[in-house]
Amino acid sequence: MGNREDLMAGAKRCLTEKGYGRTTARDIATASGVSLAAIGYHFGSKEALLNAALIEATGEWGDVLGAVVARANKTSDDPEERFVAVWDGVLESIAAHRGLWASQFEAMVQVERVPELREALGEVQKNARLGLSALFQGLPEVADTEEELSRGTFYQALLVGLAGQWLAAPDMAPGGRGLLRGLELVGGSVLKRKSGEWHGAKDWHGPVA
Repeated sequence: MGNREDLMAGAKRCLTEKGYGRTTARDIATASGVSLAAIGYHFGSKEALLNAALIEATGEWGDVLGAVVARANKTSDDPEERFVAVWDGVLESIAAHRGLWASQFEAMVQVERVPELREALGEVQKNARLGLSALFQGLPEVADTEEELSRGTFYQALLVGLAGQWLAAPDMAPGGRGLLRGLELVGGSVLKRKSGEWHGAKDWHGPVA
């Protein structure tokens, strides 16, 4: 690897081990085995490097998530059981990548004060939502439509909310069956159960609910 790649690898390691807010330029230089001056040369600033590293690391976790969903979808022919298996797997993956998720929440808290970070995170939101929509439907990709963005936004809210609950109180974070129960209760109280208007977990015919 060259210096740029070494810096990215070092920054991602620091994000996992030290967090977004506590990582210094010297920490990154030490972790990557590259000089402090190289950070400015390749990325302009420590912040720009951390932002790039966070987005890349999150994308890599997306590949892990894809494997989790694919594996869980093979556990049962029943949509409800697949939903439970998927979200149990997601929770396990969040726990295994705790440092990355903690850094993401740290970064989100700072967006009000760091315009560059807001811009960097904002640029990836649309693609992230479309990617989640495709992933949870078991499709290679989806069209850029309002429907798919809405679907992806729902999954993103569920995913980030689950991660936040786990970080705050791991023992109280719901597993797949708890999320399924919540979906049934909310769906039952909000949506009309007329034929053709409401598709609950039992009526879903895609890979996961």
